[in-house]
Amino acid sequence: QVQLVGSGGGLVQAGGSLRLSCAASGSIFSFNLMGWHRQAPGKERELVATISRGGSTGYADSVKGRFTISKDNAKNTLYLQMNSLKPEETAMYYCVARSDGYVGGYDYWGQGTQVTVSS
Repeated sequence: QVQLVGSGGGLVQAGGSLRLSCAASGSIFSFNLMGWHRQAPGKERELVATISRGGSTGYADSVKGRFTISKDNAKNTLYLQMNSLKPEETAMYYCVARSDGYVGGYDYWGQGTQVTVSS
């Protein structure tokens, strides 16, 4: 079983930046899609960004131009660079992954890493 370990969250002021990391216990090349979800109390879970096995990326409209998802296959690590952070983006951020053939969502979830943006 592959395990995902997210890290890099913290407290930043509005306009600041954070880089989240997600380390996998196995090869991330085994996933056809990886990404980051976030969820805050009272709000619906939101898919923030995705990256495919081949490197194609996708972003929620709210983060386009400010967030960048990337991966390092050699290090089996997924990243999310977050710039110009806003207070409303305070949330738990979860690393997720989908295996070949899996339908309906993501079959692997990392533990959440808390991002808090102060005003």
